[in-house]
Amino acid sequence: MTSLSEKRFHDEDAAREHIEASRWPNSAVCPLCNSDNVHRMGGKTQAGMFLCNECRGKFTCRTGTVMERSHVPLHKWLLAIHLMASSKKGISAHQLMRNLGLGSYRTAWFLAHRIREAMRDDSHTASGGMGGDGHVIEADESYIGGKAKNRAFREPAKKKAVLTLIERDGRAKSFHVANVSAKEVRPLIVTNADRASVMMTDESPIYPKVGREFKSHHAVNHSANEYVRLGSYIHTNTAENFFSILKRGITGVYHTVSEAHLHRYLNEFDFRYSNRVALGVDDAKRAALVLKGIEGKRLTYQQPASGAAH
Repeated sequence: MTSLSEKRFHDEDAAREHIEASRWPNSAVCPLCNSDNVHRMGGKTQAGMFLCNECRGKFTCRTGTVMERSHVPLHKWLLAIHLMASSKKGISAHQLMRNLGLGSYRTAWFLAHRIREAMRDDSHTASGGMGGDGHVIEADESYIGGKAKNRAFREPAKKKAVLTLIERDGRAKSFHVANVSAKEVRPLIVTNADRASVMMTDESPIYPKVGREFKSHHAVNHSANEYVRLGSYIHTNTAENFFSILKRGITGVYHTVSEAHLHRYLNEFDFRYSNRVALGVDDAKRAALVLKGIEGKRLTYQQPASGAAH
């Protein structure tokens, strides 16, 4: 179990050593030309800086990661990663600002979105898709947004549709879809799910056609109060459980999210669900996985519009 009193969360040198060890377990590699012919530079003003003997470029453990060009100290980055990785329903930017002692909400907001980018996992597409021969994948859609009864003086934002693919006893992958239609949903399903899988859905008319492209397709009829068939085999309860965590996080922690950034919040909830305790991943391992995901990803800042994510 990780203690927040550990040195890397409070000491900049310890934090830098921890990040370097995570990124380069053997020896530093130049992110500019991929050469391992590098050496550490000396002097107080060049702490943590390396010089590549091949391309003559200078770099640090931040270069080529979501932390690049960030002025937030490394030990605060590590603490933010741990807090976001270990908070089941998320942690707001205002809370991060207070816990980390950051100077502004804007800094905390951007920091959180960069970490969500590090949480993005596209490995399932590279490996042929989620599921596989005989494995069950549930597909379901839900809607994120405010309720009119909770708005005293203005109309709530239009609800945003989310499609989630989820392996039983495995990973989740969610997508924000503009329109819930067979035409828009099918490419997401066939690109991200192995067609040798068994597909489970509800009775929605968007699924039967794409379901025929999989090993088999079973559906439950929620409109007829049917939630499970064949004992406990045919159901979409796993997806429903995921949506309950997602909605409680959005409603209780973030309160509202902008459509422009919804996909990053989905990255966050997918990541924590796909690396949960039931799969043998504790808070420390989850934070370590986020740190492994920082490389090769950049996110530039854009001023949040009115009503942007909190």
